[in-house]
Amino acid sequence: MPGIRSTGPRQASAAKESSLTLDRGLALLQAVAEADSEAPTISDLAAAIGASRAAVYRLLVPLQARGMVRREGSRVRLGLGLLELAAKVAPQLRMAALPALRDLAESLGATAHLTVADGDEAQAVAVVEPSWTTYHVAYRVGTRHALHRGAAGRAITLRPDEGAWVASAGELQPGAHGVAAPVRGVPGLRASVGLVSFEPLDAAEVGPRVVDAAGLLATALR
Repeated sequence: MPGIRSTGPRQASAAKESSLTLDRGLALLQAVAEADSEAPTISDLAAAIGASRAAVYRLLVPLQARGMVRREGSRVRLGLGLLELAAKVAPQLRMAALPALRDLAESLGATAHLTVADGDEAQAVAVVEPSWTTYHVAYRVGTRHALHRGAAGRAITLRPDEGAWVASAGELQPGAHGVAAPVRGVPGLRASVGLVSFEPLDAAEVGPRVVDAAGLLATALR
């Protein structure tokens, strides 16, 4: 009938093929990223994703065109185009975290922060300070410290069987107290949400609040 479009076997087959091509392209990009030593060869990549060398060559064409990978003879390395994409992650992560951090900071009168793992360091990527307190901890975006120090860092590596949150006192700054919980369930993200204050924090009260905030952020990012 006029005005009605149907999806026949040919369109369905084309959609499936396109989806498989995208999946293989992403698998190829991941295989390049996960190479343990020197840059993988075309043959290495073919074996890694279960495809022929000819298929790998075809998949590399659009990835190269967008700067995601670069060829050095028969070897393949990640391209600088990925840096441009990566630069977009922190601002979007920050925007997603601000509502939960603002609620924590204003309701509990302490500085709230989102911290992510960068190698063996923890880096603050979003910070919200309370607006009504006489004084509070000043915590700058970009601040780094070792993952094994402070509630924010140790929460990132906290296993589910070790508890829901971590508390610390004076580990990063004398007189500062912190409580943080890991952000779980977001593939590829190693992060925590926490509070830091010059006043002792009641972990029994604050712990569940940072766990809830971390859960809200995880939901927003999925």
